[in-house]
Amino acid sequence: MPERNTMTQPISILLCALGGEGGGVLADWLVDVARHAGYPAQATSIPGVAQRTGATTYYLEVYPLPHSQLQGRLPVLGLNPLPGRLDALVSSELLETARQIGNGLASADRTLVISASSRALTTAEKMTMGDGRRPEGPLLDVIAAHSLRHHVMDMARLCQESGTLVSAVMLGAIAGSGLLPFKRDDYEAVLTGPSKAAQASLRGFASAFDLVTRQREQAQYVEQVMKPVAPMTSASPALPVAVAAQFPALLHPLMGLAHQRLVEYQGPAYARLYVQRLERLLDAESASADASHPVTAEASRWLALWMAFDDIIRVADLKSRASRWDRVTQEVKAQEGDVLKVYDHFKPGVPELAALLPQGLANRLLRWDRARVARGQAPWSMPLKVARHALWGMASLRFLASLRVLRPLGSRYATEQALIEEWLGGIEAATRQSPALGLELARCGQLIKGYGSTNERGKDNLLHILRHVCGPASKLPLHERAAAVAQIRQAALQDEAGQALDQALRQHGAPARPVKEQPVLWMKNPRLQKS
Repeated sequence: MPERNTMTQPISILLCALGGEGGGVLADWLVDVARHAGYPAQATSIPGVAQRTGATTYYLEVYPLPHSQLQGRLPVLGLNPLPGRLDALVSSELLETARQIGNGLASADRTLVISASSRALTTAEKMTMGDGRRPEGPLLDVIAAHSLRHHVMDMARLCQESGTLVSAVMLGAIAGSGLLPFKRDDYEAVLTGPSKAAQASLRGFASAFDLVTRQREQAQYVEQVMKPVAPMTSASPALPVAVAAQFPALLHPLMGLAHQRLVEYQGPAYARLYVQRLERLLDAESASADASHPVTAEASRWLALWMAFDDIIRVADLKSRASRWDRVTQEVKAQEGDVLKVYDHFKPGVPELAALLPQGLANRLLRWDRARVARGQAPWSMPLKVARHALWGMASLRFLASLRVLRPLGSRYATEQALIEEWLGGIEAATRQSPALGLELARCGQLIKGYGSTNERGKDNLLHILRHVCGPASKLPLHERAAAVAQIRQAALQDEAGQALDQALRQHGAPARPVKEQPVLWMKNPRLQKS
């Protein structure tokens, strides 16, 4: 909640409950909690109509300073809510929450909204011959748009699980929100008693308190993660002086990150290969009047990501880093003395293992797996469960990570480098003819993402665009190719099946992608096996 400039404004809360749900009890509880904690408080009620047919609202104000600091003075507290001045709106029914927001009581820059997700159908909804229920989505949108923070929860389920009324659950949600300057003990002191009803109220209070507390922690974590990243400055990894002298200063921040990533991935020689490839594009773009070098800038990002492709070695390296252990420890909130065990699950198949082998051995292994699939068997894989916290588990991961020196000997390394060279050659040739076309081909690098079949599909789509839209067989005039590539690339990112991509290809005179052969798997009928 926003900090107050002074401590002279009371905290204002509007409680909304249906008749018979204990709204008055909740208001009395809150006043008793304030008195128990030593704070001034005042509550007024606005009765509704008969039980279960109308809403009853209660308005509460709590002064944020205890009596001990007021030196005998008493604050003047209000009797009714003012539009846009509520600090909290608490409601036991979703439509009632939206109705109070519609009255202008809540505001997006101040109000905390706590609401049940359940509905009590109105008379108009019940009168409809068919399904007259109003959709809940628009109501949730209203809450999100007119609240500073909001907690929407299934209060009915919490009540059922704890065996209490919704008033206890609402009290726990208010306590968990941190809105009021009271301790949890102050709330529980009001509810504590020998009766079964008191014990049920404490259970309902605890369930809502824990739920809202978790939601607050998650929201704070997401807010921290989603904070805008500061523009890259000199704090970004620095390029070697010799490399920086060859490229415009505008490219240095991104290239510095890429250079550091590739040094970690494979070593300085691999990072030099990245620089040499960008030099070719920069030279091809030298005739362009655009001093920002957009083709080189765009390619620098996707080229680094492609060159640092994910394989078993890369995954093992990332999973065994100390920074990952620190992150997991923070996520699970492990404290000093807690025992934390982390298990990493792997399921490498033949393609992953063949990627590490020379081309000849890799082809033999892949043919063997394809033959298995052709006979109706599942592709071979080896499920693994590695204990990251154990000595042997960490040693296994570090051993796999150390195999990066052998990566250039593997079949996948050779395949990826050949595809990268074909893509860069297409960008270079296109840039010399049309900088706009070269830029669009560089942007096609975003098609390469993920791993497994997703990664293979992205590479196939990129090569198809390169060969059939921009290649010698293309029927498109040169001045139309840039727009065509942009449209086809966007279509390729729309759906996984690639139907939009094939349609866009045919629209621009290029053939649709060839249909890949898929083995027919025959499944045995389990009923026949039993008989």
